[in-house]
Amino acid sequence: MHGHTRSSVRRMPAIGAVVALAAGMLATLGTPAAHAAGATLPFTSVEAESATTTGTRIGPDYTQGTLASEASGRQAVRLGAGQRVEFTVPRAANAVNVAYSVPDGQSGTLNVYVNGTRLSKALAVTSKYSYIDTGWIPGSKTHHFFDNARLLLGQNVQAGDRIAFESTGTQVSVDVADFEQVPAAAAQPAGSVSVTSKDADPSGQGDSTQAFRDAIAAAQGGVVWIPPGDYRLTSSLSGVQNVTLQGAGSWYSVVHTSRFIDQSGSSGNVHIKDFAVLGEVTERVDSSPDNFVNGSLGPNSSVSGMWIQHLKVGLWLTGNNDNLVVENNRILDTTADGLNLNGTAKGVRVRNNFLRNQGDDSLAMWSLYSPDTDSSFENNTISQPNLANGIAIYGGTDITVRNNLISDTNALGSGIAISNQKFLDPFNPLAGTITVDGNTLVRTGAMNPNWNHPMSALRVDSYDSAINAAVSITNTTITDSPYSAFEFVSGGGQGYPVRNVTVDGATVRNTGTVVVQAEAQGAATFRNVTATGVGSAGIYNCPYPSGSGAFALTDGGGNSGWSSTWSDCSTWPQPGQGNPPPDPDRNLAKGRPATATGSQDVYTPGKAVDGDANSYWESTNNAFPQSWTVDLGSTQAVRRLVLKLPPSPAWGARTQIITVLGGTDGSNFSTVAGSQGYRFDPATGNTAMVALPAGTNLRYLRLTVSANTGWPAGQFSEVEAYSAS
Repeated sequence: MHGHTRSSVRRMPAIGAVVALAAGMLATLGTPAAHAAGATLPFTSVEAESATTTGTRIGPDYTQGTLASEASGRQAVRLGAGQRVEFTVPRAANAVNVAYSVPDGQSGTLNVYVNGTRLSKALAVTSKYSYIDTGWIPGSKTHHFFDNARLLLGQNVQAGDRIAFESTGTQVSVDVADFEQVPAAAAQPAGSVSVTSKDADPSGQGDSTQAFRDAIAAAQGGVVWIPPGDYRLTSSLSGVQNVTLQGAGSWYSVVHTSRFIDQSGSSGNVHIKDFAVLGEVTERVDSSPDNFVNGSLGPNSSVSGMWIQHLKVGLWLTGNNDNLVVENNRILDTTADGLNLNGTAKGVRVRNNFLRNQGDDSLAMWSLYSPDTDSSFENNTISQPNLANGIAIYGGTDITVRNNLISDTNALGSGIAISNQKFLDPFNPLAGTITVDGNTLVRTGAMNPNWNHPMSALRVDSYDSAINAAVSITNTTITDSPYSAFEFVSGGGQGYPVRNVTVDGATVRNTGTVVVQAEAQGAATFRNVTATGVGSAGIYNCPYPSGSGAFALTDGGGNSGWSSTWSDCSTWPQPGQGNPPPDPDRNLAKGRPATATGSQDVYTPGKAVDGDANSYWESTNNAFPQSWTVDLGSTQAVRRLVLKLPPSPAWGARTQIITVLGGTDGSNFSTVAGSQGYRFDPATGNTAMVALPAGTNLRYLRLTVSANTGWPAGQFSEVEAYSAS
């Protein structure tokens, strides 16, 4: 979510089942089994690349700005004039929705064939709602290439029948087709007030805005009925409270407007159900409330059975929306968020929704002004957010993200982000317990062009403040992440810690680089995390900024397949690269987290590993012995140390008595080289060499200084560690 003045910019310089998602098909059939991820959907999706075609398959591709990178499965089928793609129908159906893309500025049609017979009606395709530019969002490129178009077939088809789509001239890239058995239109509820009784025009020619307002006023405490038809509204509705707005079904009752409800407050008990709202939003303008709902529906309200498409945001919720239930909806092709709980929400349940092709976070909670509290995103299916996260939690208290299925995130986003990025004040950071349970993430995570390195499938981010809430991540499945699985980062570049994280029960398959990408100080415990097909190494442990502190990974047992550590913090692992062989000339200590028993003024431990021989660590004065410790990130063979003081002649010659110790766990140390005097003289570069015994293997290197003839403190400007003697 980059709503309004928000932007995802990391100020960090570059360092160099019931749910079937296989064989090209996404389906949820019947009632979900316990703990199944994703929504129970009324349709079955089939990927175009798994269908028969005379066109050209494109992808897979994960490169930001390419067409295939935004496609479901990162693949699609491109059709030229006369070319077709033919699907085998997976279930009984009488309707189809197609996700597609056409070149910018073009429109056209697809002929539709059922078992070889061409239908009299074609499927219209257009680039009108695509190719969005958001230059004010750093790192964004032209995006939102795909759109969705739907068609009632006018006949029933059965599993095994064939439906083909043929380009009539315009180049069309077909991504996925959703096959659905749409029930008959519902009948008008007894006692309801029909909008047509207030002169609404079901042909869509006239302006029905006032008719809707009059029906709402007449039906207080009851139901406003929206019969089958197309209704055009030219301005938004407000003052909506204590009323139900109900249609005959989202394929039959269609409201055409880019702003449906816009109100800052309501007494509540608003229930919106069973119709479609189709907008005409073709650009993203964050100062305009081009949303299905903008503001408040009031307490104890609900939104269900809706088809929401071509708006900026589906629901941008502010004010009192306590105990709101948003369920069984489809939110497609929004230029920004699908739904955002923008602070103050209490007891909100967002469940069993399908979201595709959002231009920002598909589902977000942003705790601005006051915290979102005791609210949840559960059993939602999310596909193809193309400029942010599948689910993002920005602050809030006692939040739950459970049993969601998220696939194919693109630039600037993870599958799930748990974050203290505030964007604006007053912001309420994460508090209480944040529960992230039972989620399945497929092909999620992306390269962040602002950071020049990847974002993971699941990210915990102390962007603007430390994470002190208890973050419980359980029963997670991560498949085919192009980069890493779990990331712990302080995305604002300030090095705030990520604490109190537990990852318990995770299956990671075919991650492109690493399982754990740790870039912030802090700690997490991992239990029962198994990984197969790891591309580079198990762990990347390189907190930023250098010297900000270590990230401790506690092995709680039951982990397998990801024990290795990426060896070079000066480079980023590339997908499938594998851990590079050790470079005997690489300084293993440079940029690594360093600590000390004491420091004097600004002369902190990290100064000894910052690569600058003119900056230095100085211990507390007149308090020998003093120790300085560096975490190399993983157990390394170390054969030689180079100890430096600033080379300036102003630093007089001196001798320091130093003991070298090593360890593998940060708590238990043994002597590697006994206490000895080392001479530092600016005439010879103010450098001392320490040879370590063969077989020295350590992760934590500690230097204990017990005397210094030049100053009553331990002093190092650089401590360099090498694997070659």
